[in-house]
Amino acid sequence: MSETFTKTRAGAPPLFFDREAMGLRALAAAGARVPAVREVSDEGITIDRVEAGGRRTAASEEAFGRELAALHRTTGERYGALDGEPTAYLGDCPVDLTPSDTFAESWLERRVVPLARECVERGQLDPSSLADAERLSAAHLGPVEPPTLVQGDLWAGNRLIDRRGHSWLIDPCAHHAHREVDLAMMQLFGGFSGRVFAAYVEDLPLADGWEQRVPVFQTVPLLVHVLLFGGGYAVQAAEALRAAAC
Repeated sequence: MSETFTKTRAGAPPLFFDREAMGLRALAAAGARVPAVREVSDEGITIDRVEAGGRRTAASEEAFGRELAALHRTTGERYGALDGEPTAYLGDCPVDLTPSDTFAESWLERRVVPLARECVERGQLDPSSLADAERLSAAHLGPVEPPTLVQGDLWAGNRLIDRRGHSWLIDPCAHHAHREVDLAMMQLFGGFSGRVFAAYVEDLPLADGWEQRVPVFQTVPLLVHVLLFGGGYAVQAAEALRAAAC
C-alpha cells in the first residue's frame, strides 16, 4: 500500500479540501500524473505521498512540456468550475468560478475586476489599478479558444519531480479556462526552463502574441497575492494591470 500524506486545517473554509480533491481527480482523469486522493473531509485531505527529490533535466523539462500540452487538449463546454460549483480557492483566497459562456466573463468580470476592487477597498492598490482592470476586454485575451482544463495554480512549488524524473501536479485550482493561464503562472515566479515551453509549443502551438498576453493572465494570481500577502506584490499587480490594459 502506498504511503500517504495528510493535510489538515481546523475551521477550513467551505469546500476547501473538497475543491482540491475534485481538481486532483479531474486532472487524473485527463491523464495527468497526480497523487491519488484517499480520503477527504471538511478539515483535511489524505493523498498518496510523492517521493520528490528529483532534479530538473533537459529530458524532464521537455517531457513536462509535452505532458502539459496533452492535459490542455482536454476541453469542456463552459469556462469556470468543472462541476458547476462556483466556490474555489487560489491558495487561501476565494475566487469565483461560476460557469460562464465566455472567457472574458469568467476571467475579467468574475475575477480580475472584483479582486482589483477588493484590493482598492482595502487600501492595497491605487484606484487607477481598478480603472486599468475595468478597461480590459475580450480583445486583451487573444483569440477565442475552447474552455481548457488547467491546473490553475501552476507555480513551481505545485510541480514535484520524483527520482525517476517524472513530474507530478499537486494543489490544483483546476477549472476550465484559457490554456495561457497555466503558461503565464509558470512564468510568474520562475522554476520552469525554456525547454518546457519549447516542447509545449511544438506539441500544441499557441496563437500569435501569446508572449504579450502574459501580463493579463498574471493579473489574477498577483491580485490574490496582494490580498494574502500585501507588500511588493501590489507593485507587481499594478504593473501587470497597466501592461495588460495597454
